[in-house]
Amino acid sequence: MTAITYRDAVTRAIAQEMRRDPDVVFLGEDVAAAGGVFKTTPGLLEEFGPERVRDTPISEQAILGAAMGAAMTGLRPIAEIMFSDFFAVCWDLIANEMAKSRYMSDGQLTLPLVVRCANGAGLRFGAQHSQSVENWAMAVPGLKVVAPSNPRDVIGLLAAAVRDPDPVIFFEHKGLYPSKGEVPDGQAVHGGGEPAAVRLGRRDRLDRGRGGVRRADRPGHPHHDAAYPAAGRR
Repeated sequence: MTAITYRDAVTRAIAQEMRRDPDVVFLGEDVAAAGGVFKTTPGLLEEFGPERVRDTPISEQAILGAAMGAAMTGLRPIAEIMFSDFFAVCWDLIANEMAKSRYMSDGQLTLPLVVRCANGAGLRFGAQHSQSVENWAMAVPGLKVVAPSNPRDVIGLLAAAVRDPDPVIFFEHKGLYPSKGEVPDGQAVHGGGEPAAVRLGRRDRLDRGRGGVRRADRPGHPHHDAAYPAAGRR
């Protein structure tokens, strides 16, 4: 086991899948030479080259249109939308095209692509760069939605998303990027589809996602073990 940051887990997961499968490609704004605006993708351009790691124009429609076309013709793209708020600019492609292609083609087409984005508030990025929009994607049939809360889940769930035959929207909370956690050595992949029980209590059930999981597991929080001494953990 090794302790790494949530940010580094993103890099590791993308690199793991690109090494495993030459059909995996990565595109987005400033993801190549600059290593990502949140420094989640450094070193990928140097390892995999400009054919597989591509900087794009500042056009969310172009990024997702290219990713969708690549997925329809045999590749497995990972596309980055810098801030989840910008889904408002390209939502037609996500909700009406990506999510519907398998159904509309009667199963003749699969769409194995991942759309990554930075999500969430609390870091003073401004009103148009600080929303949590998972509920937009959760309301659309045909999409899978992932929002990991720790580095281990970032690697395992991103790997599972890349290998999935259907479109996956992958939300990364901006406030979690510097947080650390232990991850297993070697390749990691989670099956996905089932929530994790972070702590088992004796009275209440609290469903939280991404940053909320980390806050609720912090000593002093009203839902931490100290408030319920009989609670078990797993």
